Amino acid sequence: MEKNNIIEVRDLVVGYGADTVLENISFDVEEGEIFIVLGGSGCGKSTLLKHLIGLIKPISGRIRIDGDDISDCDEATFKKILRKIGVLYQSAALFGSMTIAENVSLPIKEYTDLSHKSLETLVKMKLKMVNLNGYENHLPSEISGGMRKRAGLARAMALNPKILFFDEPSAGLDPVSSVELDNLIIHLNKSLGTTMVIVTHELQSIFNVAHRVIMLDNKTKGIIAEGNPKYLKDHSDDPFVRNFFNRKSEH
Repeated sequence: MEKNNIIEVRDLVVGYGADTVLENISFDVEEGEIFIVLGGSGCGKSTLLKHLIGLIKPISGRIRIDGDDISDCDEATFKKILRKIGVLYQSAALFGSMTIAENVSLPIKEYTDLSHKSLETLVKMKLKMVNLNGYENHLPSEISGGMRKRAGLARAMALNPKILFFDEPSAGLDPVSSVELDNLIIHLNKSLGTTMVIVTHELQSIFNVAHRVIMLDNKTKGIIAEGNPKYLKDHSDDPFVRNFFNRKSEH
């Protein structure tokens, strides 16, 4: 069965002022796919993510999210798009003075008018999905880094988004917590069918979770590889790409 493209990027040029970071890149993300954006430092991974979630407008080109153009739309369309996406930021971005439950309830309160009891039930359900049941009344400072990431993920999932965006999800985590988060991403993708777009350079996570990757390059300001990472590791025509996946430096 043919899958729909839930994200379509065409001829995208991004940058800051006169300084372009990416030039004329085009790619699609299929519905239900775990899609990873990777590359070396300074290649534009995080900049691309900010454009995909509408934080920055492109210099030129188009970004369509579930049929709507996020790069050039009115406020009503932008709000409609925002309801379809959730974002897990690198720092988890939880409010330190609020409990975990209060943090997760924020987007639900903003976009719905659920009763207090329904809100409480929904928050508990989201926390259970990320294995944090029983931690509703803890503050972010009272739980581990891995648990904070999962709480951030619960908040990102609060409105049942079609697409989840992750910015360096494994950053700052120990190896065990990192694998737990990878497993959770795989589980949520399989059980809910949520499309995942992940920016990372963590090789182990890339091999663990990715269905497909694109690799950005700061020299060409474009995409130098696209496909399954396990295939690219051994079969890419580009030695730089093979070296990246095999952790080899160029001499």
